[in-house]
Amino acid sequence: MNRDAPGRETRVSVVVLTHNRREELCRSLDRLLALPDRAPIIVVDNAGADGTAQCLAQRYPGVSLVRSERNLGAAGRNLGVERVRTPYVAFCDDDTWWAAGSLRKAADLLDARPDIAVLNARIVVGPDERPDPACEAMAASPLEHVPGIGPMLTGFMAGANVMRASAYRKAGGYWPPFFIGGEEALLAMDILDAGGRIVYAPELLVHHWPSLARDSGLRRRLIARNAVWTAWLRLPWPMALRRSAPLLFGRALFDALGGWDLVQKNRRVLRPETCALLERVRRHEASQARRRQ
Repeated sequence: MNRDAPGRETRVSVVVLTHNRREELCRSLDRLLALPDRAPIIVVDNAGADGTAQCLAQRYPGVSLVRSERNLGAAGRNLGVERVRTPYVAFCDDDTWWAAGSLRKAADLLDARPDIAVLNARIVVGPDERPDPACEAMAASPLEHVPGIGPMLTGFMAGANVMRASAYRKAGGYWPPFFIGGEEALLAMDILDAGGRIVYAPELLVHHWPSLARDSGLRRRLIARNAVWTAWLRLPWPMALRRSAPLLFGRALFDALGGWDLVQKNRRVLRPETCALLERVRRHEASQARRRQ
């Protein structure tokens, strides 16, 4: 155990990413600071212009603040992990927070299972705590079930997971060119390829009160572009083509081609075992989609 005082959890640090959502951030910080876990909190202010940094200095002096001079998108989390001194790091966004006991439970699970690199929490949405549909898909994963925890996955949600800081660093963190939108997929592939397991752990709980301050149209464009990039960054040619072909039309094609040189420069094909795992999940998801039609 690595606890320096009764009630204080020092095996996990919480990294919170924010950009111009001061009020949502304060709501989440109030809840995180009220947790009995009392884990260290690091906030990455992604070039905010709404007074977030000043607010944190006045209201939350115990929270570590990292300020980025420009908005790095998802890669801003890399700056937060640079400050982490604990073996595990829990991620949340400015509109999410961890439930009481979840951080400690995650640390206990990771202590007991060195083969697990990432634990994805169960997510409930809004004040009425609606189940997030993504969790239903995770619970239905066709992969091996880890006894006492949950099924293995090939991905995770950026704002609702706890992972080994060493696994994050070894995989290189979030790739800056993605900015936002589906940025987890490449990191998940690289963690799996390095031998780490990703597991859905419904005993862990994250609250998500979605912010209204988001550009949904831009996000949809970036999700499509990033999905194409991810396929061509890591998958064998036939597999990459099969996954990206449905997205290669209209603006998505234009967006994807804009970074083609960068993608080719950073291309590294995954091990056959990793590709087989990804393909197994893809076939399962396709089968489920056909059944719903």
